[in-house]
Amino acid sequence: DQPVTLSVEQIKALNEKLSDMRHDVNNHLSLLMAGVEIVRTQPEQAERMFAKMKEQPAKISKVIGTFSEVFEQALGIVRPR
Repeated sequence: DQPVTLSVEQIKALNEKLSDMRHDVNNHLSLLMAGVEIVRTQPEQAERMFAKMKEQPAKISKVIGTFSEVFEQALGIVRPR
C-alpha cells in the first residue's frame, strides 16, 4: 500500500538473487532435457533417469520460492496465509 524505496545496493542484491535463481532453474531444466534425451537414446536407462527427472520440479519450485521470499521481504510484501 505504501511506496518502497530500495537502495542501489538492495537492487543489486535482488538482481544477483534473480540471476542465481534463473541459473538454478536453467540447470534443473537442463537436467530434465538431458534425461529425456538419454531415455530416448538409451531406453534401458529409463528407470534411473525417471527417478532423477522426477526430482527436478520440486527443486525448481524450491528455488523460485526462496527467491520469492527474498523479493517479498525486500519490498515489504506480506502474503495472506
